[in-house]
Amino acid sequence: MALSNEKIREYIKRLLLSRMRILNNNGFYGLLLMHMTYSLDEECQTAYTDGERIAFSPDFLEGLSDKELDFVMMHEILHVVLKHCLRKGDRNHQAFNIACDIVVNSNIMLSNNGDKSSITLREWGESMHLAPNGNEGHLYTAEEVYKMFESKAKKQSGSGSGGGGGQKNKGAGSSSGSKKQNTPSGKNGDDFSDQTWDDHGKWGKFEEDDAVSDMWTKRFQDACKAIEVRQACQGNGNLPAFAERLWKELTKPQTDWRTVLSNFVQEEINDYSFSPPDRRFDDNPFFLPDFNEKDDVIEDVLFMIDTSGSMTDKMINAAYSEVKGAIDQFNGKLRGWLGFFDAQVVEPKPFSNEDEFKIIKAFGGGGTSFHSIFNYVKKNFVNNRPACIIILTDGYATFPKEKEAEDIPVLWLLNNDVVKPPWGKVARITV
Repeated sequence: MALSNEKIREYIKRLLLSRMRILNNNGFYGLLLMHMTYSLDEECQTAYTDGERIAFSPDFLEGLSDKELDFVMMHEILHVVLKHCLRKGDRNHQAFNIACDIVVNSNIMLSNNGDKSSITLREWGESMHLAPNGNEGHLYTAEEVYKMFESKAKKQSGSGSGGGGGQKNKGAGSSSGSKKQNTPSGKNGDDFSDQTWDDHGKWGKFEEDDAVSDMWTKRFQDACKAIEVRQACQGNGNLPAFAERLWKELTKPQTDWRTVLSNFVQEEINDYSFSPPDRRFDDNPFFLPDFNEKDDVIEDVLFMIDTSGSMTDKMINAAYSEVKGAIDQFNGKLRGWLGFFDAQVVEPKPFSNEDEFKIIKAFGGGGTSFHSIFNYVKKNFVNNRPACIIILTDGYATFPKEKEAEDIPVLWLLNNDVVKPPWGKVARITV
């Protein structure tokens, strides 16, 4: 029977209200749900995502409470964010589906302070959240849980015990009563019974699609940055544990900044702020460097990130990660400014700690001009010149004459092995 327009409006309103509740209560999930479209699918038995939309069976939606609906929405968006839809590959799809559900449900429960009711549907029971070894699924990737199922099935097949991969807790849509048990079983991992409420039949639409993968990586990073800014500015908003882990991995610098800056300072910079004297020897006629780490502060470093049109989001994020990595490696003892440039310079903002750094956002997108950096420094850093300038770029622009730097040491951090600056120090990262 076709749905009436009134009923369709009612359902759509419920989905939008759910998204709003999640945005308020679990901001990270809510921000990512803003990128999805929503639909009703009368051919679907429950709910699913294909990586672009989240669809519901009207009957299934009708039977969900608001709390249950919020769980289903978070469940589906987490499959997308973790790119489960792109990662089935040649694995046993039913077994991988269950592994993905275990990881997703456990992470959602963790985001709700371990409350099992937050991953429970009345008609299906408590959702599966334990890996085959009995540990919580949020400790693993879907691939790791899948391998546990394979290993357990092989062992049980070898011992002649029959079905394998079972666990005591109920499935993602299973119940100890009227509904079916969501437990992979079979010999040698070849016959898994996938009985979760979540329909994964639409997965694979974008499998192995790098563009889609990069798009969701960017959306994930944007959501992480937004939550961190909210935390820094308002004191509320937290990243889920899995997001913190992935975010740290994505923002992990390739550069050993202590070594790079140490060598750069020793070779190029004659400035006491980089190597303060040991105050215990003020009366000594010899100058001695201070080896006390608490005083080893690096100051007045100007970082400039290229945001011109030739720099992709991935490149800019990598550059941003390098600056964050430098701050992390110096444990709060690196101070300076972070600015952005294309054909013009966006006013550099000062930072003295990670929280101040996090709220500085990128701008740009036009042509590239290195001249703009040195012109800006000459006009705006009259009384407090940078001790050095570190330029993170692809290098695809005309290099200025060295004299434009006015004796300020410059380090070019390039994301390729092609461009060779005619002067200054050079370091490289891969993107």
